Amino acid sequence: MNASPSHRPHPAEWTETQSLLPSAERDLPAGRHQFHKEQMMARIHEDLRTSSRPSGTSPVAPVKRSNPFLRRTILLPAAAFALAGAVAGGLALTGGGTHGGKTALATGPALTTRFGVADAKGAPQLLERISLAAADTSAPTPRKGQYIYIASKVADSYIKTVGDKSEVVSDELHSRQVWNSLDGRDGWLIEAGKTSDKGITLKGDTPFSGAYNALAGLPTDPDALLQRIYRESDAVRDPEVPRDQAAFVAIGDLLNASYPPAEVGAALYKAAAKIPGVVSVDDAVDATGRHGVAIAREDSGNGERIEWIFDKKTLRFLGERIVVVKATADNPLKVGTVTHTSAITERAVVDANKQLPGQAS
Repeated sequence: MNASPSHRPHPAEWTETQSLLPSAERDLPAGRHQFHKEQMMARIHEDLRTSSRPSGTSPVAPVKRSNPFLRRTILLPAAAFALAGAVAGGLALTGGGTHGGKTALATGPALTTRFGVADAKGAPQLLERISLAAADTSAPTPRKGQYIYIASKVADSYIKTVGDKSEVVSDELHSRQVWNSLDGRDGWLIEAGKTSDKGITLKGDTPFSGAYNALAGLPTDPDALLQRIYRESDAVRDPEVPRDQAAFVAIGDLLNASYPPAEVGAALYKAAAKIPGVVSVDDAVDATGRHGVAIAREDSGNGERIEWIFDKKTLRFLGERIVVVKATADNPLKVGTVTHTSAITERAVVDANKQLPGQAS
């Protein structure tokens, strides 16, 4: 995979004593909670994809159950992880063409990789060390009026269909920048090839529930945290997706798209250690080519393994990738195909929406 180094990260989840859903959403019938900001972002991206599709080009056909990032609205606790799905996931795969004068991302051959050896016994120890590293309180505490800024590099492999011909292709590695206000009611997204150079607003009446203010009130007890994840995941996940896998995906989303207080992040890693089937991996590579160790879990149904990648020395979160590690009837992709890869290049607190770290207010 092509590389061009960079870095930075964090995680979190929902409270045991309060409902996960804000009061405005609590009265919605079951199944409607996914019409949160993630749905809004998914529709925006689908509009971009549809308007940019050349005539005669069919919509991209996702592999059945092959990429959790394409199915987050039915996999995850919508209130807790809505923007994580929209921003961290591959919701806007383009097949070519232009939008607003912006050329859509070029497609190339499927991304492939070698994958490391999984060790079920090593996961608890590694997660304990990662949790201790995450408990570091040296990161700045955001103040009222500030924004959380997250920059990343991402790419996806997927099935592209034109007429009656289908092939596995990939987006080129591209940049994504997202800003979120602390209350989750305002923000901005710029994604190369998916939005214009100026980006699109994330402002809305329904706050992003993974926002800093919401995360700051969460419990730090790993058991309470995990039970909340399971309960909310069960309410919205695809029945085909195993319960433990949905919980693991949910936690991974927060690693990619949130900035919780250190003690909450530490508790989330401890919660992950309690999910059956979680393993450590001796070597994994993020989207920019940085090698690290990984915490991972395989979905036995589709043979794909989700890997959270950490720096081998500092145990800082680097990124995530999804790799086909086993051939199954449900997944036509070859073993070694990388269906999603990401790398966090910067995570910071800034004073204003669309302001870059280090930039004067």
